[in-house]
Amino acid sequence: MDKTSITLTDNAYNHIHRYLEDKADSVGLRLAVKPTGCSGYQYVVNLADKVNDKDINIETRGVNIVIDDQSFRYLNGTELDYVREGLNEGFRFKNPNAEEACGCGESFSMKEIAEQE
Repeated sequence: MDKTSITLTDNAYNHIHRYLEDKADSVGLRLAVKPTGCSGYQYVVNLADKVNDKDINIETRGVNIVIDDQSFRYLNGTELDYVREGLNEGFRFKNPNAEEACGCGESFSMKEIAEQE
């Protein structure tokens, strides 16, 4: 499995790098997918305070991205962007495994993904 399959845009890199600068206890950014919402799944973004045994740690552009092994199969190949639109700002996921988002934009459905070992 290629562990360099999460990419960051310049905007995402700059935002994450600035955010992590004053978070000395953090080892990086934790990404996950959890079942929720009307379409099935939602992205979760948090600080990673440690790397667990089953986590996948990806260093991309000098930033550690930590993903649990179950979420990785859903996030594999994702490009992470950070967007500002008017008064709103946040991460945007360009995920080749996602099929469609719900009307509220809070959750999405996934393509069928073969079990990875």
